[in-house]
Amino acid sequence: MHAEERQQAILRRVREAGSMRVTEFAAELGVSVVTVRKDVEVLAERGLLARVHGGAMLPEDWAETAPVTPSAADSGSTGTGSAAVVPARASAARAAGGRPLTLGLIVPSSAYYYPEVIKGAREAADVLGVRLTLAVSTYDVDTEKAQAARMVADGVDGLLLAPSGVGAEGSPGGPWYEELGVPVVLVERRPEQQASACEHVGTDHGYGARLAVRHLLDAGRRRIALVMRGGTPTAPWIKKGYDAAMAEAGPTGSGAALFLDLAEYDAGEAAYEQAMAEFIEGVRAGRVDAALVHPDHEAVVLLQRLRSASLSVPGDVALVSYDDEVASLADLPLSAVAPSKHEVGVTGVELLVRRLREPGRPRRRIDILPELRVRASSATRP
Repeated sequence: MHAEERQQAILRRVREAGSMRVTEFAAELGVSVVTVRKDVEVLAERGLLARVHGGAMLPEDWAETAPVTPSAADSGSTGTGSAAVVPARASAARAAGGRPLTLGLIVPSSAYYYPEVIKGAREAADVLGVRLTLAVSTYDVDTEKAQAARMVADGVDGLLLAPSGVGAEGSPGGPWYEELGVPVVLVERRPEQQASACEHVGTDHGYGARLAVRHLLDAGRRRIALVMRGGTPTAPWIKKGYDAAMAEAGPTGSGAALFLDLAEYDAGEAAYEQAMAEFIEGVRAGRVDAALVHPDHEAVVLLQRLRSASLSVPGDVALVSYDDEVASLADLPLSAVAPSKHEVGVTGVELLVRRLREPGRPRRRIDILPELRVRASSATRP
């Protein structure tokens, strides 16, 4: 069982029972107590549960809210989901009939990238006095469709949604999420059709890629590669920004030194190992002196591979990772483009609440600029 699956199982148990003992749950999963304890620490750091002696429980500020049935569990879907309700402390934003507004938030992961989005959404909901129901689709389109349908049936007033599928349309009339009957704000996604009136809030990943390339050029690098998993929703925007930045560099840069798409390959697979070998050979031959790498964990792996090949970072090659989830934890801290995930969550809730309060106002699409956090892996070349 992967860490993501274990952590989702832990969240479901805590939300169903109110608490969990580490030793008992480790025995159920057939893993070590240390493994479960580390998972609990990760979830506690992200504000999704609270650590107690020997176990975990709901965070104190969630404890008094009514339990919500996990969206996927009762939907008939084979995917896994989790749900919880954020309390309202401020004067509540009201729906028709005087009840507090209830928003649904469906994200593909609660362990990578989205914890800060969730935290920002929770805080904004708390301030605005609305209830927030969370579900995790684990990147399964059928699961998130079932979760969205369940939330709508349960009476949510609007949805914040990060769809997993690309081009997953419910009918010729438009994407499936436009047929739910409630306002939808896309989170870290853009509408599939240009004519769509769906609102969105997300990171300007093209700008983030440009930021990284400009930084590497300013650091004296000229042969800048792009290494990424091309199947992610973020990848096309990073590629577009990278291509534009390299084109803008003109004679200053050398054009695209190397582009490697790791797709869905895993370490050990022939295609993955070939890509890693191609990159290392490019550095040795002087065809590559820097790289933008997406996502973070691939940059950490690449750093280890380079060191095993007796190549130095940043001496032989500078690295900038994209996402800044674990970049600072590498044995050589990695420079990284850091999306403003917390702000995305806050803004998404604010946008949806305003839409519900003022249904006639103009629709909005909001792009939030990421920042570059410079660390040891991209030092200026003398």
